[in-house]
Amino acid sequence: MRVAEVARKTRETDIYLKLDLDGGDYSVDTRCGFLNHMLELFACHSAFGLNVKCKGDVDVDFHHTVEDVGIALGQAFCRAIGDKRGIARYSHVILPMDESLVLSAVDISGRGTLNYDVAIDCAKVTDDSDEVKTRAVGLFDTELVEEFFLSFVREARITLHLVKMYGKNTHHIIECVFKAFARSLAQASRIVGGDIPSSKGML
Repeated sequence: MRVAEVARKTRETDIYLKLDLDGGDYSVDTRCGFLNHMLELFACHSAFGLNVKCKGDVDVDFHHTVEDVGIALGQAFCRAIGDKRGIARYSHVILPMDESLVLSAVDISGRGTLNYDVAIDCAKVTDDSDEVKTRAVGLFDTELVEEFFLSFVREARITLHLVKMYGKNTHHIIECVFKAFARSLAQASRIVGGDIPSSKGML
C-alpha cells in the first residue's frame, strides 16, 4: 500500500494530510479557497487519494498555510513512494488550459530541485502610480505558487521543472501548472517494473 499520513502542527498551522498514490477519494479544506481548488485539481488529475485539513493563520495571510501544506504533501509523497522500486521515475507533460500552455517534467530522483519558470505579470497599484504589486487571484498572491512547489520538492525529494510556454489569464496559468504537475507526477509514480530505476541501485 503506497499510502502515507502526516500530522504537522506549528504555531502557524495545524495540518492533517493523507495521500494514497494508488487512488481514492479526495477532500480538501485549507480555509484558502484558491488553494482548495488547486489541490482538488491536483487530486483529480493525478488520480491520487487525498485528504487535507489545515487550520492556519489566514487572518495574517495565506503564506504559512500554502507553504506548510506543500511541506506536508511532500513528506507524505516521500513516505508513500517508499524505496521507489518499480516506478517509471521520469515523466513530462505539456498541458493546455484554454490560452495557456505549461510544461511539467518530473524526476523522482531523491534530490529536491525546482526550476520554476512561470512568469505572471505584476499589476499597478493605481493608474497614477508607478508602484507595482504581485498579481492576485482573489485574495491569493500568485507568488505563493512557487512557495508551494519549493516546499513540496524539498520534502518529496523530486526534481521538478515547471515552465509556462505561454498564457495570459492568471487563473488559467496557475490551474494549468497544477494540472500538468498532477499528470506528470502520477505518470512518474506509476509501477512499470520490479527494479529500482537507477544504475546506482537506489534513489
